[in-house]
Amino acid sequence: MIEVSGQIDDVRRRVGDREMEAGTARSVVISQTYGAPVEDVWDAVTNPERIPRWFMPVSGDLRLGGRYQLQGNAGGTVERCDPPKSFFATWEFAGQTSWIEVRLTPEDGDRTRFELEHITHVDDHWEQFGPGAVGIGWDMGLLGLSLYLSAREESPADLGVEWQTSPEALDFTRKLAERWYQADVASGTPEADARARADRTRAAYTGTVE
Repeated sequence: MIEVSGQIDDVRRRVGDREMEAGTARSVVISQTYGAPVEDVWDAVTNPERIPRWFMPVSGDLRLGGRYQLQGNAGGTVERCDPPKSFFATWEFAGQTSWIEVRLTPEDGDRTRFELEHITHVDDHWEQFGPGAVGIGWDMGLLGLSLYLSAREESPADLGVEWQTSPEALDFTRKLAERWYQADVASGTPEADARARADRTRAAYTGTVE
């Protein structure tokens, strides 16, 4: 059994704006501090041999200017890279392009703060589902990275659909939808709109309407 109760509180979530060349975009930011040195965390999130151990299989060229492809998911181009501090890449999925930026900050005691920002222009999908649509997915990624860096043999990446459809995982997803609802409201979204979007997102992830 994967212990996830403390994971929800260990992660910080916020929603805001970010200026891009094409105009103002919405920004979903998620972060967690891990008990591993920055060099190890950097390798875990950029080494194609290690990424599948906590996330999903990846192919392509993960160097500056290279193109990558996550199996059954997004692909894109690495546009900026500053090891072991940060990288910036496009996130291309279902005919739409958004962007991700990963930032690593060393902390005392050989710990590292991992922060991921997902930037997207407001469209019909954002209006319908809000920040939780990408936020819940990244929460799952941070859980996998946490289990991997803490030397656990199991992770959601290993257990796949079996874990993702378990009662434990469904409860975890419902709680995540609530946290992203709170982050949406904190960013200035009216409560009724944020609630409707969070409910749609929860239903999309869990297959249930409550």
